[in-house]
Amino acid sequence: MTGVLDGKVAVVTGAGRGLGKAMALALAEAGAAVTLAGRTAAHLDALSAEIKAANGEALACPTDVTDEAAVERMIAATVETFGRVDILVNNSGVLTTTPLLDQPADDWDRIIDTNLRGTFLATKAAGRHFVGQRSGKVLNVASSFALKGTPHHAAYCASKAAVMAFTRSMAVEWARHNVQVNAVAPGYFVTDINADVRADEELTGKVLKTIPARRMGSPDELAPWLLLLVGPRSAYTTGSIVVIDGGQSLQ
Repeated sequence: MTGVLDGKVAVVTGAGRGLGKAMALALAEAGAAVTLAGRTAAHLDALSAEIKAANGEALACPTDVTDEAAVERMIAATVETFGRVDILVNNSGVLTTTPLLDQPADDWDRIIDTNLRGTFLATKAAGRHFVGQRSGKVLNVASSFALKGTPHHAAYCASKAAVMAFTRSMAVEWARHNVQVNAVAPGYFVTDINADVRADEELTGKVLKTIPARRMGSPDELAPWLLLLVGPRSAYTTGSIVVIDGGQSLQ
């Protein structure tokens, strides 16, 4: 595997499946060595084996991104294994579909902790290396749900809106260190996170009517933006949030 990221080392959280898996594969195909972080070791091991079978470099590192010590160990393991870290993709995220009046406080906390605290902890841990070496790329995965009123997703929308604000703040704070911090805000993509929606023909139809493109995105449609925003051609791009949702958030 060779490409625009030859010699670079990337970390992807939430890498075991869905968009995280697709992004990890795209990074490896572009030449980066990739640390795969997530909760489920079996998923990470399978993805690591897939990357290595294609002559890529990968490190499976089971990690709870809400645990500061675990995140610090994951970044340390990356540097110990590959010698450096250049790219961080903050993709770990969870959601529930729950009316606010029915949502337990611990469920709210779990979503905020994973989606926002996890992004903060991983960015802080990797950022020490980025600032020290005066180079680095952070790509945060937000959501187009944060850009419109989405009922029954209050915690998720709040967390992803906060990730957007965090992205802008860190972009300004670290620009002088030659570290770029950007975000993508995906809408509906075909992944296992919405498998229950796609299994219901009537519900799928209702969802597609809200998307002007009248379809869900394919994970490989995210790869070009990923590679641009973590690659060498975006050195003057920071604080940007790229919405990739087939126009759903525009109406």
